[in-house]
Amino acid sequence: MTKGYKMPKGFLWGGAVAAHQLEGGWEADGKGVSIADVMTAGRNGVPRKVTDGVKDGEIYPNHWGNDFYHRYPEDDKLFAEMGFKCFRTSIAWTRIFPNGDEVEPNEAGLKFYDDMFDDLLSHGIQPVVTLSHFEIPYHLVKEYGGFSNRKMIDFFLHFAKTVFERYQDKVKYWMTFNEINNQTAWSDPHPLLQNSGLQLNDDDNWEQAMYQAAHYELVASALAVQAGHAINPDFQIGCMVAMCPIYPLTAKPQDIMMAERAMQKRYWYGDVHCLGEYPKWLPKYFDRKGFDMDITAADLATLKAGTVDYVGFSYYMSFVTKGRDGDSDYDFKEPEDFVENPYVEKSDWGWQIDPTGLRYAMNWMQDRWHLPQFIVENGFGAYDKREADGSVHDDYRISYFRDHILAMEQAVALDGVDLIGYTPWGCIDLVSASTGEMAKRYGFIYVDADDNGQGSFDRSKKDSFDWYQQVITSDGEDL
Repeated sequence: MTKGYKMPKGFLWGGAVAAHQLEGGWEADGKGVSIADVMTAGRNGVPRKVTDGVKDGEIYPNHWGNDFYHRYPEDDKLFAEMGFKCFRTSIAWTRIFPNGDEVEPNEAGLKFYDDMFDDLLSHGIQPVVTLSHFEIPYHLVKEYGGFSNRKMIDFFLHFAKTVFERYQDKVKYWMTFNEINNQTAWSDPHPLLQNSGLQLNDDDNWEQAMYQAAHYELVASALAVQAGHAINPDFQIGCMVAMCPIYPLTAKPQDIMMAERAMQKRYWYGDVHCLGEYPKWLPKYFDRKGFDMDITAADLATLKAGTVDYVGFSYYMSFVTKGRDGDSDYDFKEPEDFVENPYVEKSDWGWQIDPTGLRYAMNWMQDRWHLPQFIVENGFGAYDKREADGSVHDDYRISYFRDHILAMEQAVALDGVDLIGYTPWGCIDLVSASTGEMAKRYGFIYVDADDNGQGSFDRSKKDSFDWYQQVITSDGEDL
């Protein structure tokens, strides 16, 4: 037994998911097609394909997820048994506006979340809700070009206002765009599609398109923050960034400078969300690259007026980079400029396991953005073996969480970081966003389903279920 630090009163222990990765019911009750619905199954080392609409003969794992849409009362009871104080999920945009540009919402979609939130609340579990979590309506991608189009700001704001008004007495904690900074790896089409709904041609300037789409998203987020506070001043509305700190490989000055620029490039989104303005280096970068950006004075005023209340973030791994001889521009490009870290282990999917990086990142964000933080994703994807009696002995997952929770607690108890809560990712097995696999399992709860959607979908507890229950019961003291 490892001795941890007791978390402050009111700390929100829970778990995290995303609608498109677990709900299933992809056509139920008037739901429209999202970008997740046209992404096929992949596997470790084999990327998912994006098809032009839903095609016969292809496998789309997000169509069934883990069937949470029909089974959430059963799952909520398990979450309550673990002791959850909160449950982070998202609202599928296409359940509310099937195409994304309708005037009137789909009442059946609104009612589903009414019922699901009510069920959580009946167990004393607070919903923590992301508005856009990799599930932009596919119609908005095809018809408008996703967030390459300024019109998307109004579509998003209409969606945000609709759900803010509907659930103003049921949801306190909100986030706008999930892992908005994943698109820093702009040469990869999947983050561009998932984050911003971009589908680009080879002759497009992908980097400029990413920065422009991100700007429109940041304006949409700022407007949503203002609208949400007008609807309910008690709302806490945060941003959500994928926090993967980037270390220099050595103490060589060029490595230090490249790591600094890498952090600037990956986390300028947080500067805008939290501080309300672009960092000084970025307009200089736009000028040097010759980017013709649509950024208006009115946009800049909106960003200043719509800063977030807290920083939501995911933490899975850290990265490392090094400088290039004779390079004074330090034009870091993710992921090409990453190098191996010789001091940490890796998961089966090559993700570097670095608990200390979590504490470092929390300190870095506190010093830079001066806002409360909320760890809304942290977890370990692994191949789980289900025994004949239904048990899953996942000591490797317990070890991962023990080390990361201890680092989190040290950041709070020893470093003074202001932390709202902790929601491990994939608290119940669900479809992986990156690979489309069920085999890449994260949960404390096992779901009997394979990568092709075959199985009973029955739920059972892994060893980590009882362990996390103990952690919550002790408020983090018993690890």
